[in-house]
Amino acid sequence: MVLIMTKIDFYTGSQDKLRTACQLSHKAMQNGVRVTLSALDATTADALDKLLWHYPSTAFIPHCRSDAEEAAQWPVVLNSGNDRFPHYDLLISLHDECAPFFSRFERVIEIIGQDAEDSRRGRERYKFYKDRGYELRHIDLSGPKTS
Repeated sequence: MVLIMTKIDFYTGSQDKLRTACQLSHKAMQNGVRVTLSALDATTADALDKLLWHYPSTAFIPHCRSDAEEAAQWPVVLNSGNDRFPHYDLLISLHDECAPFFSRFERVIEIIGQDAEDSRRGRERYKFYKDRGYELRHIDLSGPKTS
C-alpha cells in the first residue's frame, strides 16, 4: 500500500475568508473535486451556508451539512464540529489551528485573512505542516490581479 501525504495550500491575504472559501469550493466543484468546508463553530458554518446559496451570483453551490444522511451525494459539505466526513478529496479549513483530522484528506486549503492575528496563527499552522514534511504551496491573494 502506498501512503500519499496530504498536500496543503495556503491562500493568504484574503479580504473575506468566507467568500474565498466559496470561490475555492466553486472552482473545485467545477473540476469534479468534492469539498468539505470545515468551520470552527456553528455560527461560521451558518454564515457560510447562507453565502453558498448565493454564490456565484447567478447560481448557487449545491451543499449540505456533513452529518446529513445524503451528504455523500453532494459535491460540497459543511462541517462544524462533528467527525463525520462523506468524502476526503479536499478540506477547506476555516479553523484557527490545524484541524485534527486534516491528514484524512488528499488536499487541504488553509485560508488566511489580512489581520495580524490571523496571519500569526497562519504562520504557526504553516510551521506545523512544514516541520512534519508536508508538501506546501503558497498563493498570495493580496497581490495585483491579472486576467
